[in-house]
Amino acid sequence: MNEAILIIEDDPGIQRIIALELLHNGYKPALCADGREGLKLALDNNYDLIILDIMLPTLNGVEVLRRLRADKSTPVIILTARDRIMDKVSGLDLGASDYMTKPFAIEELLARVRANLRKPVTGNTMLSHGRLKVDVGARAAAVDDTSVELTKKEFDLLVYLLQNKGKVLGRELIVESVWGFEFYGNTNLVDVYIRYLRAKIEDVFGIKIIKTVRGSGYMIV
Repeated sequence: MNEAILIIEDDPGIQRIIALELLHNGYKPALCADGREGLKLALDNNYDLIILDIMLPTLNGVEVLRRLRADKSTPVIILTARDRIMDKVSGLDLGASDYMTKPFAIEELLARVRANLRKPVTGNTMLSHGRLKVDVGARAAAVDDTSVELTKKEFDLLVYLLQNKGKVLGRELIVESVWGFEFYGNTNLVDVYIRYLRAKIEDVFGIKIIKTVRGSGYMIV
């Protein structure tokens, strides 16, 4: 195992519990209680995963994540006491891999650590639907050779829809498959991201690819 995990958390009790559990499970934790220092550590080292608190001294977790994503794609699990849906959307939209709300069960955190450390399938896998082309390996999407700029979760959602073209996908299934964890709350999160995709693809290029199936979910048509 031996994956290196950076914990940026200013609560010494939570920091210690996470570190001890990671050590016990064969990981190599590094500790930091300050946002600015945590960002420097994350940029200067090649960690396999980062556990990031939102409320931090000197630089909050959202800003740490925003600056980190300008240079690195290290998986990040956001850990925070906040539980409003738009806080979750903001964190995920900035490129967080997962989101946990305090208080949490350490067993669930470890499960999410394992899930986020699984290496993605690489390669030049191509998906297409009419004028839309998606290169899964390069994480790139284009319509008529014009690039479509998507966030990580927008891209993941688009790929999932394309991989299940012709199937009606329920909101709960989409959340579990795309976000990688059971979402406790309003599945309007899916509707928000569908609107993002429609705005960036359908509205800009004048094409219709995502169909709303009333009472059931969404599908690629």
